Amino acid sequence: MGKKMEVALITGAAGGIGYELAKIMYREGFGLVLVDIRAEAIAETPKLLAEQVGKRDTLVYTIVKDLTTDSAAEEIYEELSTKNITVDILINNAGLGDFGDFVNTNWKKQSTIIKLNMLALSHLTRLFLPTMVAQEYGRIMNVASMAAFQPSPLMSVYFASKAFVLSFSQAIADEIKDKNITVTVLCPGTTVTGFQAAVGAGNPELAGKRWAYSTAEEVAVYGYKAMMRGKLIAIPGVVNPWLAWLSKILPRSWVIRMVRRGQERNRRNFIKSGN
Repeated sequence: MGKKMEVALITGAAGGIGYELAKIMYREGFGLVLVDIRAEAIAETPKLLAEQVGKRDTLVYTIVKDLTTDSAAEEIYEELSTKNITVDILINNAGLGDFGDFVNTNWKKQSTIIKLNMLALSHLTRLFLPTMVAQEYGRIMNVASMAAFQPSPLMSVYFASKAFVLSFSQAIADEIKDKNITVTVLCPGTTVTGFQAAVGAGNPELAGKRWAYSTAEEVAVYGYKAMMRGKLIAIPGVVNPWLAWLSKILPRSWVIRMVRRGQERNRRNFIKSGN
């Protein structure tokens, strides 16, 4: 009897870091459950994986779901239960941000950030973790950000949501440390995915600063290796670990001022570019 195929569920899998993680795990022979709100994009993902990686005799199951709805996590869990698909690896990658003074932001958008970045991540973890505990095996990766290490004026809710992801991941990792289940919280810095432009914050000046950013593929490779090693906090890049350390030792007021200046500079560049 052959070894059971391990299955990974990845949210936000139709693009960016989520898709790059799907490519790696598909190449490595894992079964995949790919979740995304973008129906056309996620429907094309199995075909893209086969074209870019090569056809594999493995499960690739796609689910179109808006994770900000109250019932989304339970619907995913129940659908997989009816299909007898057991999730061995949970990767909570889907996330959303926004830019602007909190007093002027759209509350519906802020609420959506909270629901996606915090509630959906927590609920999916709560639903799939008991099976991992019962089988005494599992891996969880929660994608946070360098944003987890400091507050940020002009992106207050997004940065706070990522601080939640970091704290939550560290806490449950301790709770299940004797269950043969690992938790990894991936904290990438600036990553070329279009995220900054999408939230209206502008793109940082990256020309000639290759050390200052990573590609989605680089982040995914680093995160995958860290998860497979069972590393708790995974910070890709050369500079980012030092920035995370500095954010702990510098006065909080200094950190906030520096982060704000960076946000304002990126926004000015965004406006100059005609966006």
